[in-house]
This record gives sequence, structure tokens and C-alpha cells, in this order.
Amino acid sequence: MASSTLKPGVPVTLQELEPSSEMFKQGASLRVTGILQSYDVDSAFAVIRDGSASLKVDTQHLRDITFRSNSTYQFIGELLIRPNGDAILQARVGRNVDGLDLNLYQQSLIIRRQHEAKLLSSRRA
Repeated sequence: MASSTLKPGVPVTLQELEPSSEMFKQGASLRVTGILQSYDVDSAFAVIRDGSASLKVDTQHLRDITFRSNSTYQFIGELLIRPNGDAILQARVGRNVDGLDLNLYQQSLIIRRQHEAKLLSSRRA
């Protein structure tokens, strides 16, 4: 039986979601942020972009969210990797984060990871 507990989404940048990345795993619970490039109402698929990286997002389970091209969105969900290597985030949470400075957000992720690594290493000592 599948667990009904929501997993926390690990914050990642779209550039980090490449096949060689440790974050590129089937079922990984991720938090991604990007600018909405396109949205198909019929299929409920969105494509978000950050720089040269993009990701397809399945939004069929989201409610009370309106999509606008060129707006910034953040999604939490599980990564589905198809046999051909294409990745789709099956979103369970989504929100508009217009006004978020993506460069500053990415810098904060770096600082957070450095802090987490330092904390983990101090616990091992």
C-alpha cells in the first residue's frame, strides 16, 4: 500500500536535473522553480524554464492555481523518469512566485547546502 505521507521536496535548480545528477532519480521528491514557458490546458502539462534548462510538469492534481506565461512558479512533486530518459515532475503543490529573484534564490540554495554539509560533518565528529 502506498504511503499517504507527503514527502518534503528537496530544493533543486533546473540545471541540476540532468541524468548524471544525484537528484535525477525515479520518485525523488523535489522542489523546482522556473518561469512558465508553456501550459496546455487539455493535458495539464506545463513547461518551466530557468536559463537553458527546462522541465515538463504534470499539473493535473493541482487546484486553485492560474497559469500565466512568463510568470515564475514553484512546484513540489515526484520525479518520473520515462524509459527514453525524459523527466516529468508530477506536481502535488504549485504556486506563483512572481517577484522571486531566481539568481538570489539559487545563491541561497548554495548557502543552505554548505550549512547542511557543515552541520552533518559536525554531527559525525
